[in-house]
Amino acid sequence: MSWWLARVLFIHQRVLDERSSSLFDLLHVFVAENLHHFGTLEKVSGYWGPKLGDDEKKAIVSMVHLEAGMMEHSYGRIDCCRYNVDAMCVLMIFVINRHHFDSAEMAAGLQLSVTGVLGFRTAHQVEAKAQRVLVTNVGSLDDGDIEPSTRLGENNSRSLQHLTCETSDVLMTPKLLESNHGDVKSAVQSVQNGSIAALPLHATQQAVILAKCLLIERSSRQDEMQRWDMAPYIEAIDSQQSVCFIIRCFCDILRIQWESTRSRTKERALLMMDTLVKSLYDPSPQVTERMLCSFGVYMPTIPALRKEYGEFLIRCGLMGEAVKIFEDLELWDNLIYCYRLLEKKSAAVELIRTRLSVMSNDPRLWCSLGDVTNNDACYEKALEVSSGRSARAKRSLARSAYNKGDYGKSMVLWESAMALNSLYPDGWFALGAAALKARDIEKALDGFTRAVQLDPDNGEAWNNIACLHMIKKRSKEAFIAFKEALKFKRNSWQLWENFSQVAMDVGNINQALEATQMVLNMTNSKRVDAELLGKITEEIEKRAGSSTDQNQSPDSNAELDNKSGHTDPQAGRIQQAEQLVDSLGKILQQIVRSGAGGDMWGLFARWHKMKGDLVMCSEALLKQVRSYQGSELWKDSDRFKKFALASLDLCRVYMEISSSTGSRRELLAAEMHLKSIIRQAGNFLDTREFSDIQCCLDDVKEKLESDSVA
Repeated sequence: MSWWLARVLFIHQRVLDERSSSLFDLLHVFVAENLHHFGTLEKVSGYWGPKLGDDEKKAIVSMVHLEAGMMEHSYGRIDCCRYNVDAMCVLMIFVINRHHFDSAEMAAGLQLSVTGVLGFRTAHQVEAKAQRVLVTNVGSLDDGDIEPSTRLGENNSRSLQHLTCETSDVLMTPKLLESNHGDVKSAVQSVQNGSIAALPLHATQQAVILAKCLLIERSSRQDEMQRWDMAPYIEAIDSQQSVCFIIRCFCDILRIQWESTRSRTKERALLMMDTLVKSLYDPSPQVTERMLCSFGVYMPTIPALRKEYGEFLIRCGLMGEAVKIFEDLELWDNLIYCYRLLEKKSAAVELIRTRLSVMSNDPRLWCSLGDVTNNDACYEKALEVSSGRSARAKRSLARSAYNKGDYGKSMVLWESAMALNSLYPDGWFALGAAALKARDIEKALDGFTRAVQLDPDNGEAWNNIACLHMIKKRSKEAFIAFKEALKFKRNSWQLWENFSQVAMDVGNINQALEATQMVLNMTNSKRVDAELLGKITEEIEKRAGSSTDQNQSPDSNAELDNKSGHTDPQAGRIQQAEQLVDSLGKILQQIVRSGAGGDMWGLFARWHKMKGDLVMCSEALLKQVRSYQGSELWKDSDRFKKFALASLDLCRVYMEISSSTGSRRELLAAEMHLKSIIRQAGNFLDTREFSDIQCCLDDVKEKLESDSVA
């Protein structure tokens, strides 16, 4: 009973325009009950006993997991991980459907993988190229009396295979080479222990293969490569000799969506879509044949398919046909869009008013009229006729209030709209944006968090979450959110700059250096955060110094470990410190090559000192000192302070060089420089820096005298 209730509720959700949170809660209850009763072979056997054969039991388990995975897919819950972040105020959970699809694959007796085989993709192709092909080991669901077929990706089904369509020279599935130099067939068969040859697949197995396309669609970036990742699975079903009606339709839909994005196959996709829509209204096949495996594929409803057909017609420039479809389906928003493209706004208004004369209490029509006329009164009328239950009207009023600068009202309206339908990710994002403008940080954070729970690919929402955590001084949570945001917005130097600061706050020096390097590359070294680099340099100096001290005084246990062949943890720390020093050096060198200020020359000098090159350190410090010189030096106390500190560092390095080489030249240079400062710094006699300069001069003179005596 629970299984059929789940199916009915899922169909109910599929026919609705928006996702329903109440249906989602009920579905979770019934799907969990289904998995409890039929989630494994042992549970199915315990439920029905010996009444079912092994093949039937496996088909039941596979179908249960397929339907559970499609339910999760429809609500956008895709990722196999749980984020438990203490101070983010909420637990962000992304429930899996990968687990369900993998379980369905296992229960169906499949072991799917994609490999490469030489073949031909077009009719006029001369040289064979590598083609992606789906291969599998088929389990016990296969009938023993069926003759083995070729590998899944090979063409052996319909008459369209290996033939060109009149509208395209691209083959429906690639024609693979049976053998060539190196025996391609043997090479493919070796992928899975020499057992790749596939038997014709049952409907459940075919549904499992197509479900993989849903997983790819949700778990990868929506670009051209995503469709090519689906291609081997689509072509695997096209290669089957026997495919039931509903699976064939769903496979064709996936192919149409793939081929409609390519200029060479777009016309063929349009013809396929036209044929598919017409076939749904044909009396043949009968209902009993159409129902087979109908719950095992994510087949859209007929109105949804016709709507997709209309949108495809718009992309092809066939506005007239699209208008007829949208009028028949009463899709007023799409119809308005068509009229706007045709620059017939008045026709759209007239059409809606005509419909309102017949259906004056339809809130959707009032909302559509408001969209065309930009009149808030239409949305208020929609609320009136719906008794305040029109979420779309409230969302429209909320957007209007936001555009007018009334952020408080917009926030209240968004909260009211999301209370009616919480499964609307754009609404949560808009609520967060309105709350942010209204200076309600906690409510903004909650809105953006709810948005990424429903749509984990919303990079802008992740970025806003991270920035809000930065404002609240929650570096750990901000670090996690920035890492998610960077998956989708890698070309934003502002995002990388914020990430570098947060990474430093949590002590992740490697990530801070990587982010700093990205900022430099994106801005042509024009955006430099000297304060951050100073913190990084200081931290690396501590680690490098600590590693050096421990390396110079190894204990007996470390020596015994090295002699016995065990890895010394100290060696790993030393290597890590050296890598950090090298990474910092690359960044500093890139900055000074493009023109650096005094602070950067100082950091460059410190890096040379970490590397043990005192001569280069002194040269960098000398450039730092010169960068502070000028007519304003002896009038600006802050500038003098920087100049004095750089001069002290320079003279101390000169003294170190003199001690190591025995040369007096560096000491004389230091003495002359310090005397020059004392002579000109009359305005800063009472400062601490001036006293330090005098003390340093005394040390230099003492060193010179001791060297003279020696």
